[in-house]
Amino acid sequence: MAAVMDNANTLRKTLNTGSGVSYGAWQMLPGTHLSRAIARAGFDWVCIDCEHGNIAGKLAPISLLRPLSRYTHEKEADRRTLLQYLDDAMHESIHAVASVGVSPVVRIPANEGWMVKRALDAGAHGIIVPLLYTVDDAKRLVQSAKFPPLGKRGFGSPFSQGSFDVKGNLSGIEYLQGANGNLLTAVQIETKEALGCVEEIAKVDGIDVLFVGPFDLGNNIGHPVTGDFPPELDAAIARILKAAQDEGKKSGIYSPSAEFANRYADMGFQMISVVNDMSAIPISMAKSLSKAKGCYGDAAQGPKQAAYSAASLVTQKKK
Repeated sequence: MAAVMDNANTLRKTLNTGSGVSYGAWQMLPGTHLSRAIARAGFDWVCIDCEHGNIAGKLAPISLLRPLSRYTHEKEADRRTLLQYLDDAMHESIHAVASVGVSPVVRIPANEGWMVKRALDAGAHGIIVPLLYTVDDAKRLVQSAKFPPLGKRGFGSPFSQGSFDVKGNLSGIEYLQGANGNLLTAVQIETKEALGCVEEIAKVDGIDVLFVGPFDLGNNIGHPVTGDFPPELDAAIARILKAAQDEGKKSGIYSPSAEFANRYADMGFQMISVVNDMSAIPISMAKSLSKAKGCYGDAAQGPKQAAYSAASLVTQKKK
């Protein structure tokens, strides 16, 4: 049944076919209808953003909102309750995206083993992990993301296989046997420290994709995006791309616009985001309203608070 997982993971399949360029969308708002609507637009993958997005479950009781490291053995029942509160919407969106024949990818909030486990156990075809700093961070991530002998991921979720075979014909054992070679582990290179050792991070076995977070990267290297991308940021992005290529790894990047996505594809990036819902919805609606009123040009650009609005300034400057 390895072929079932291979065919279902449209992201991995596209990365390894033809030009190897895959296009994805970013989901920041919750809702399974939204997940399916985005997936049906023709993307190869949809990133369910649990870091900056509003993808969460019900609010946990205030008494449970404290660092997980403080939980004692006696509080394990409370800890399980908290985890269930925080990721039910993620579970639902993963399977909504997969039901359309598109790969669900989850950006987890941090490089924490339990977050990796929850996303993969829910059925994610891959994970994007933010804010790595060191080579050891990358190695620790692999231990969480891969089953033995490559890592130490625990086996037992009854939900993982459903995102690869909606008819229920993929068994848990078959999922276990195919997971290490099928699921994608992407690390975001967006800190000064990670940039400084990116060539070594790229060498870590089990890391599949180096994914650029250009906005945090610019901030962290002292060259934030306030208009055009600074030359120093462009150079850093090129360095990350080369590090991935030199080690035979895939490269990805968050694009602030379709124009940037096209440019990054020409550069050689392969896993490229095109748009996010929190930009697309208000901008599209504002443009429609402006046109209805007979307004065009800048008046139809959309509200400034749209996510990553700095990118719209960049795009406008390029025109």
